[in-house]
Amino acid sequence: MAIPLLIVGGRVIDPGQGIDKVGDLLIDGGSIARVGQGEEGQTPEQYQIFHAEGMIVCPGLIDLHCHLREPGFEEKETIATGTRAAARGGFTTVCCMANTNPPIDSRAAVEFIQKKAAAEGAVRVLPIGCITKGRKGQEMVEMGELAGAGVVALSDDGDPVGDSRLMRYVLEYSRSFDLIIIDHCEDVSLSQDGVMNEGWVSTKLGLRGIPAAAEEVMVARDIALAEMTGARVHIAHVSTAGSADLIRRAKDKGIPVTAEVTPHHLTLTEERVMGYGWDNKKPSSLSLIAYDTNAKVNPPLRTARDIQALIAALKEGVIDAIATDHAPHEDVEKICEFDIAAFGISGLETALGSLLTLVHSGEVDLPTLISKLTAEPAKILRKSEIGALKAGASGDVTIFDPEAEWIVEPSAFASKGKNTPLAGCLLKGKVMATICRGEIAHKEDAVKLETIGRQTRVRG
Repeated sequence: MAIPLLIVGGRVIDPGQGIDKVGDLLIDGGSIARVGQGEEGQTPEQYQIFHAEGMIVCPGLIDLHCHLREPGFEEKETIATGTRAAARGGFTTVCCMANTNPPIDSRAAVEFIQKKAAAEGAVRVLPIGCITKGRKGQEMVEMGELAGAGVVALSDDGDPVGDSRLMRYVLEYSRSFDLIIIDHCEDVSLSQDGVMNEGWVSTKLGLRGIPAAAEEVMVARDIALAEMTGARVHIAHVSTAGSADLIRRAKDKGIPVTAEVTPHHLTLTEERVMGYGWDNKKPSSLSLIAYDTNAKVNPPLRTARDIQALIAALKEGVIDAIATDHAPHEDVEKICEFDIAAFGISGLETALGSLLTLVHSGEVDLPTLISKLTAEPAKILRKSEIGALKAGASGDVTIFDPEAEWIVEPSAFASKGKNTPLAGCLLKGKVMATICRGEIAHKEDAVKLETIGRQTRVRG
């Protein structure tokens, strides 16, 4: 059992509970014991003490969408390395996608993930099962079996469910198990062979583009099927202004649809493929155009207009959550020609730092950002024991310094995936400690433990 931990002096923010104040937080027995001052006579000598002055104390971050790669692709990532990366990024809960080998389409596959996570995971892992057997898009999985095994959702992520009739039956059946269906919205007949956003950059670079319509056509279809069936649909990694508008109209009609957006779709434009910097300034020499494969992601990085529409949708509540879509790859899959490079960004360890640029620029306020990473993902999952700082909730806490500056060094990542377009970038805002179920899953070296008799102090 973890030693009780008293976090003192931090700015405690829990949008789901309406909390935003400087105060204390006590974790005891692996759960939140109290927020605020304790009863008279309760002295810090009974606890570990974490001095969080100048830091933000919030519920442990929840990632609705990441790829841990195990089983089958352990050269890219494992549950052990992926969850360590999650802890370093401030995440205490991650939902792992089903595009493994074999795919997560059976009870045995789900139990493998659960056992591995229990033995080697640094944070909580919630498995997402396949929608179709083998992720082939042809036959529905044994949904009752997966629900009974403990999956939190179903998704063929990486591939869409292209057969609309099958998708209808999946949605109708999902209502029996109260499972949310997460769809990768892509019309492959429109996106086929595309490698980046279709626009002036793809034309300049001579690369085949993926039009916004490739996403929007499938978003519209899924919304129509959600309205028809009454089932819960979650739209993964929204990337276009048109998709955001479709979701807005669906919510106005009361259709049960939710959506997520990634940090990279909120902060990077298609111009990053040309070697434009983190701040989208031009490279030092326009004659030296960089085909940055680390900026190759599906759906692709879009335009500045799309980013502004996504930020607006996030603040309005049209987009419910932020999810990393952490997709680690080996170097050989990125250090190659752009056309054949793998899609994906290793994003767990840079997510919060990159998102805080939106706070520092005044585009998003801090409580809203925290809500999209904590309370609202928990609401989508219908997990009341996480995403909140309330008595009895799991002792999951993220502590970060919003002013701490650091340089992104992929070689120092805990993740096996070093594929990030943010290499060498200066970020402002750093996770100082991550606590999962009352245990310290990660802390920065600058945070020191000092033992004084029965009293342990943690200082930044």
